[in-house]
Amino acid sequence: MSVTGPDFISLQVRDLERSAEFYEQHLGLTRQPGPPHAVVFATTPIAFAVRERVPGSGVADAPEPGVGVAVWFHAPDAQAIHDELSAAGVRIVDAPVDGPFGRTFTFEDPDGYRITLHDRA
Repeated sequence: MSVTGPDFISLQVRDLERSAEFYEQHLGLTRQPGPPHAVVFATTPIAFAVRERVPGSGVADAPEPGVGVAVWFHAPDAQAIHDELSAAGVRIVDAPVDGPFGRTFTFEDPDGYRITLHDRA
């Protein structure tokens, strides 16, 4: 028996609506129906959500719950999204570079999660 890979990614956040709006506004993600304590987005091939912090999880009291987590998203034009994020004042952690995953860069969301975007499918 073996695991086939990630099937759902959920990030615990300090302010659910603020985080949901960040991903909608800056990455163009679209909400889909989900539970009241989370915002689930219509992403493929893996479902992605932001959710309220879970008491007792070790994340509930963390000042930056995203430290140490690596999340990568594919985007057809990573450079264009970088330029929009940068213009909006979003913290860019690693500037765009060309590498094995195409044009790649990393930014920080409102909870300190470092999100990497790449454009090679």
